[in-house]
Amino acid sequence: MVKICCIGAGYVGGPTMAVIALKCPAIEVAVVDISVPRIAAWNSDQLPIYEPGLDEIVKQCRGKNLFFSTAVEKHVAEADIIFVSVNTPTKTRGLGAGKAADLTYWESAARMIADVSKSDKIVVEKSTVPVKTAEAIEKILAHNSKGIKYQILSNPEFLAEGTAIEDLFKPDRVLIGGRETPDGQKAIQALKAVYANWVPEDRIITTNLWSAELSKLAANAFLAQRISSVNAMSALCEATGANISEVSHAVGKDTRIGPKFLNASVGFGGSCFQKDILNLVYICECNGLPEVADYWKQVIKVNDYQKSRFVNRVVSSMFNTVSGKKIAILGFAFKKDTGDTRETAAIDVCNGLLGDKAHLSIYDLQVTEEQIRRDLSMKKFDWDHPIHLQPMSPAAAKEVSVAWDAYEAAKGAHGICILTEWDEFKTLDYKKIYDSMQKPAFLFDGRNVVDAGKLREIGFIVYSIGKPLDSWLKDMPAVA
Repeated sequence: MVKICCIGAGYVGGPTMAVIALKCPAIEVAVVDISVPRIAAWNSDQLPIYEPGLDEIVKQCRGKNLFFSTAVEKHVAEADIIFVSVNTPTKTRGLGAGKAADLTYWESAARMIADVSKSDKIVVEKSTVPVKTAEAIEKILAHNSKGIKYQILSNPEFLAEGTAIEDLFKPDRVLIGGRETPDGQKAIQALKAVYANWVPEDRIITTNLWSAELSKLAANAFLAQRISSVNAMSALCEATGANISEVSHAVGKDTRIGPKFLNASVGFGGSCFQKDILNLVYICECNGLPEVADYWKQVIKVNDYQKSRFVNRVVSSMFNTVSGKKIAILGFAFKKDTGDTRETAAIDVCNGLLGDKAHLSIYDLQVTEEQIRRDLSMKKFDWDHPIHLQPMSPAAAKEVSVAWDAYEAAKGAHGICILTEWDEFKTLDYKKIYDSMQKPAFLFDGRNVVDAGKLREIGFIVYSIGKPLDSWLKDMPAVA
């Protein structure tokens, strides 16, 4: 029986291993993590992450051929294939601070594998890592090998949160990179055989190690670039009276471009886009390619601009101050159908409004109050460290309250900001909300989910990103 062990029970490791266990009943899959509360959650009825469809799979396989454990060394020693899915945060100090990936957790995982292994292993990079990480891992394992052979493979994940299970069931492609040696090719075939249980052969792409590592960074950079491109256009639409939805639709009809990732918004978030682009920037700089680095830096710059532009629009519309005013924040997760708040645009928007002394009432379907408070108190990049190494959340920021429904959040508010495109926000009773608010009542739609015309009929002053401006807003300066 082939044994697989995955180090790291997070957003990537948990769902990926659950699907492998479901599709490969002949393989024993263990997911290990040093975090006792996280493993306890995976073994409970309340999983530590929300992902549609995940619950059923875990319940079906857990205890049969899928195990969640804190006995890290035991399962690593027994495994034939080890997936490493640990955090690779952005460095906050030292060489490459603010751009380079911090490989501390990766290195300690590699050293632990070398310490406990008694048989040959295939080690698979699953977390997003900089190009040439495999080389560093190979060196650590080779210098501590005790005669054991290791093959390193790169098998980056291309999951979108909210559709991760569907993405795993029917992937666009599975990418496996390995050494171009007989042993390297043999290792590629071994991993390929796992995925071949349910993925058509023509969707399993094999490359050299460096191509696989770089493909992951490149894919995320291209996706983020599309969002920044449409968001840059949204600013121009507001200035000229064009409608970004109409422009996006027209542009997306070109088959060379396509319609996906062309929705204007308050900005992209998630654990990968910014981190991977910063990583790409650092690699370009290290390889003497400053012009290429500057090109990718601009994608992040436009994303930051979009968030600050939104905050400025809120403040300037409301008589140039939100001091002491209650603002309802609808949605805190970085996108719908996930409880993930890593790098969510909501953090920067909320902090921007708090900087002007606003009182915030926040509502999200899937995000806990503790998580919201922790996110608003954390420094940039702290979120990517294991939870026990993150700063504790302060007991209470007086200006922030967390509501358990949208109506409660909006009661007595001067304005509403929609920051996540949850379907629920399309069907709220906005007449009821309007009646409970201070007047004039403002609604700032950061995701273009509401019908601005209907809301204006109710009496709202509405701002929708990239759409023709409300006559009220035309008279207000765009920048506070």
